[in-house]
Amino acid sequence: MKVTVIGDGGWGTALAMVLDRNGHEVTVWGPFESYVDEMRIFKENVNYLPGVKLPDSIHWTSCHENAVDEAELVVIVVPSRYYKDTVEAFKPYLPESALVISATKGLDEKTYERMSEVAEKILERDVAVLSGPSHAEEVARGVPCAVAIAAKDHAVAEQIQELFVNDTFRVYTLDDVIGVELGGALKNVVAVAAGISDGLGFGDNTKAALMTRGIAEITRLGTALGAKPETFMGLSGIGDLMVTCMSQHSRNRGVGERLGKGETLEDIMGSMKMVAEGVWNCQAAAELAAEKNVPVPITDQVNAVVHEGRDPREAVVALMGRAPKAESE
Repeated sequence: MKVTVIGDGGWGTALAMVLDRNGHEVTVWGPFESYVDEMRIFKENVNYLPGVKLPDSIHWTSCHENAVDEAELVVIVVPSRYYKDTVEAFKPYLPESALVISATKGLDEKTYERMSEVAEKILERDVAVLSGPSHAEEVARGVPCAVAIAAKDHAVAEQIQELFVNDTFRVYTLDDVIGVELGGALKNVVAVAAGISDGLGFGDNTKAALMTRGIAEITRLGTALGAKPETFMGLSGIGDLMVTCMSQHSRNRGVGERLGKGETLEDIMGSMKMVAEGVWNCQAAAELAAEKNVPVPITDQVNAVVHEGRDPREAVVALMGRAPKAESE
């Protein structure tokens, strides 16, 4: 199949490599012509996947029209902050018959919409979603992993499953688009909290508590927004939360760790080439939860540390000092 991956970051490049291994004709679009040329010539994505050799068979372009010419499958993998503008730029050129997948884990910062919702409004077609515990650094090297694909039409999910699945990239289907997408977006916020815990020098007990209570509030909010609660016990929920909170590859956890050690957010973000969606999305998640009257204390404290300058230790005191509750609450 002729496939286009919109986004030349680590995750977009890794997914392109998966599809290339499966024998598809893959084109990757990136926004900066000079960087795209560099990847084409040197066969390495130095900024986002250093040390990984890119196959000769992948095509690279910065031209919107050329990127999706005759595309049968389009995978959108750009950061949430640039997602809407990018999709709008591609709309005039996207073939009517192309299947579209969103693999960006985030929320729109202004509307609080899921990324597939943003794309569906612009493109006026259904958009499937792909998410799960899948660090790009490992996927690109062929380290085995499993992800979830969800679509409103289960037959479409099964079709996409066949396109992606191989010996090292296992894909499971669901029909809960909302749950799969929210699991991938909201876990980034909890991962920032886990990193703050690491930076403050806390231990495994603390992180286990954060992860367990984190998935509880993700499930509460997700269910209030129309997701199925059982989805958050799967790959795109607890699975993605675990890897993002524990891995050294995790940018969100890494940002939190540096905050916990006393660095300023400005210095941290200024030193990073890659995106930490949890930093961008914690405010949207907190405000969305407030709109739905859903308690999300971890998310609220991450938002206070990131956007309101709250001292991380004060945030911990606030969490531990909450009124005692039943675990189901």
